[in-house]
Amino acid sequence: MLTDTHCHLASHRFAPDEIPALIKRAHAAGVTRMITLATSLEDLHANLNLAQAPGIHACIGIHPCDVHHAPDDATSRLEACVRDPRVCAIGETGLDYYHAAPEGWDEPAFRERQRTLLRQHFELAAIANLNIVIHTRDRSGHASFDDALAIYADYQHRVRALFHCFIGPWANAKRVLDRGGLVSFGGVSTFKNASDIRDTIAHCPMGGFLLETDSPYLAPDPHRGQRNEPAFMRHTAERIAALRDESLAALAAHTNLTANGFFRFPSDMI
Repeated sequence: MLTDTHCHLASHRFAPDEIPALIKRAHAAGVTRMITLATSLEDLHANLNLAQAPGIHACIGIHPCDVHHAPDDATSRLEACVRDPRVCAIGETGLDYYHAAPEGWDEPAFRERQRTLLRQHFELAAIANLNIVIHTRDRSGHASFDDALAIYADYQHRVRALFHCFIGPWANAKRVLDRGGLVSFGGVSTFKNASDIRDTIAHCPMGGFLLETDSPYLAPDPHRGQRNEPAFMRHTAERIAALRDESLAALAAHTNLTANGFFRFPSDMI
């Protein structure tokens, strides 16, 4: 019924032997499809292996916080996997200006490295005829969002971008939608102090957004502070449906259709 469009099932916070039970809990909560995202070359094949299970698909990419570990030919190595039927998009990639530059890097050089890798991911997505999943995060302001959107502008006619875990104001979400992109909402939308994102959710049109957990991170209320998992998306979906004054079934139906289009799934896939 529901699609978790962004989770990290290969995370070290999920023991491999607990994945079957985790999937079973998700199904029991009505989450019948999950998209697990690689964040480095090291977890690439673990995510592809997980995507062999029914209802699980994979995205492949280098997270911006990991670009200092990535070799210069990282996207060439990813390219070897883009025709794999388990791969449904490029990502997680993007820009992260929240975390400090790692040892041996200054801030300008680290940010430029992120921007270079983001452009390479866009190029790879265009070559592979796949869409792309973007991470942005700032300590204050929205410079990473602005920079990522500016890069997206160079590719918007060839690649569609999903700005995941979106927590910004409606004005910024509209900038993404105006370029043909999407945003996705997760557990933050259930937090008591998240008034901006609830306003964005209320304004966002059908076909403009998706649902996610970003598990194992950012668990929704009533599990805030715990390890997140795909089953918890039911809480987020129920809250978002209420905010939009629509039924859970209606929300699931239109977000599944949007997911089918973005990830190039067959139109009848749930």
